[in-house]
Amino acid sequence: MSGIAIGDSGGAGVPLLCLHGIGSSGAAFDAITPMLAGRLRVLAWDAPGYAASADPEGPPGMDGYADAAVAVLDDLGIRRAHVLGVSWGGVIATRIALRHPERLGSLILADSTRGSGAAPEKAAAMRARGAELAEVGPAAFARRRAARLLSPAATEAQVTRVAEAMAAAIRMPGYGYAADSMAATDHGPRLAEVRARTLVLVGEHDAVCPPAESRLIAGAVPGARYAEIPAAGHLSNQETPEAFADSVRDFLNAAGDLLDAARNVLKEGEF
Repeated sequence: MSGIAIGDSGGAGVPLLCLHGIGSSGAAFDAITPMLAGRLRVLAWDAPGYAASADPEGPPGMDGYADAAVAVLDDLGIRRAHVLGVSWGGVIATRIALRHPERLGSLILADSTRGSGAAPEKAAAMRARGAELAEVGPAAFARRRAARLLSPAATEAQVTRVAEAMAAAIRMPGYGYAADSMAATDHGPRLAEVRARTLVLVGEHDAVCPPAESRLIAGAVPGARYAEIPAAGHLSNQETPEAFADSVRDFLNAAGDLLDAARNVLKEGEF
């Protein structure tokens, strides 16, 4: 899979690969990037079929998205990275941890889930999303969802910004492929296999992937740390970027970054 667009803060910092949610793009990390850049090299992709990235030739499935994210690291010559996934991006990040554990320094799952396949009714609703997007178009689709992605205290201006950003990011068939991948995934039975040092982060008022789901994930991943971001909804990285960035920074600082930037370059023939 090729044609993936990626934002890159540059520099010699330890790489942090950021994977956005199902209704977003790499722009979802614009607010936190300057807060983390420097010690970290912040990489934020547009997933296949989103925003500036090319459409995949067919449904990648969760394995395909995980492999595509690792291929981004390969293309940049990066041996290992911290991986931060929000919502659907967290499900992809979990699959990377299971499928390519040697490529992770640590794992950050923000406002995420085991996958919609953990509940039949959620899987069915997720599968229906592609048809809805195709019927009403990105603008109307985004307006229907934007308010629920933020906390009850969000302003109308914030809701409008989220709706506009979503409408600019999503299209068919990419969104439908992503929804199908979520509907087919339940990582619950495999969370105990995750070996990466893990932070599970969630907005206090997340109504989409509520704190109870994040607590379940944190309880199942060995040694995982759990933290809530006060006053934030589902898009905690966008609604309260300072608190979100502080949580990420504190977690990685406590880990001593886990990676040696000077030795974190792929040599020809590796992997």
